[in-house]
Amino acid sequence: MPVDDLGSPPPRPLVAMKGIEVEVPGGWECRIRQAGPNEVAETVLPVVHAATVPLPADRADYGGGVVERLGDGDVFVSLVEFGAEAVGSKLYPVVNSIPLVSQSMFHPFQLQRRISGQAGTQVFFTYAGRAFCLYVVLGSFARRVALAGRANELIRGMSIGGQ
Repeated sequence: MPVDDLGSPPPRPLVAMKGIEVEVPGGWECRIRQAGPNEVAETVLPVVHAATVPLPADRADYGGGVVERLGDGDVFVSLVEFGAEAVGSKLYPVVNSIPLVSQSMFHPFQLQRRISGQAGTQVFFTYAGRAFCLYVVLGSFARRVALAGRANELIRGMSIGGQ
C-alpha cells in the first residue's frame, strides 16, 4: 500500500449520498444511487453498490448485471434502504452497528439467482432509525473465508447517519 510523506496510507476515496458514506478500499468500485419510488417504497431511497469488478451503468438493486462478472476472487455488496414502515419491524431488528458477515452465513442457495460456484447472504436490520438489507455475493463459495473478510473490509468503511 502506498504511503504519504508522513508514513501514513493515503485516505480512502469517500462516496456519500443521503446520510450514507462509504470509505472505498483499494481494488473496489462503489456507487450510490437513488431508487424508487416503487411498489415497496413510496419515497426515493439510496442503494449502495460496491464490487471488486467494474460496476456497469445498468445494474439491478441486488446485483443483476454485476454478479455475472464476478471471478472466484471477487465480491459484490449491495446495501438497499427500505421505507419507514420497515424500521424496527420483526424482519428489520434494531442493531448497534452495521452488521459484518462471517463465512458461515454464505451459501449457494442464498443468491437471488444461482450462479455456479458463487455464494451469498443477506442481512436485514435497522440502524440509525433506517431499515436496510445488506446483500453480499462471493465469487467463490470455496473461498468464502477470505472473501467474507474482503467484504467486511468494505462494510467497516460504511457509516449511516440521518438523511
